[in-house]
Amino acid sequence: MEYDYFLGDIRLFPYTFAPSDWMDCSGQMVQIQLNTALFSLIGNTYGGDGSTTFALPNLRGIEPIPNLHYCICLNGTYPTRA
Repeated sequence: MEYDYFLGDIRLFPYTFAPSDWMDCSGQMVQIQLNTALFSLIGNTYGGDGSTTFALPNLRGIEPIPNLHYCICLNGTYPTRA
């Protein structure tokens, strides 16, 4: 299945919620078992123990315009190397 976004894409959204298949970039811990593809891309770069958990980037407070927030794509096309 082809998606409009790549897994791990980070985008700004003007909503008070994360759209379906996206999660807020607020540094939260995520279970590797539930997100193995995303973990294979970002590993424990942003935190977590690397064996059961990893953290999403924390981009709170750096939004360029008030009322926007960053989200990361959890279900998209897996990027391939050029």
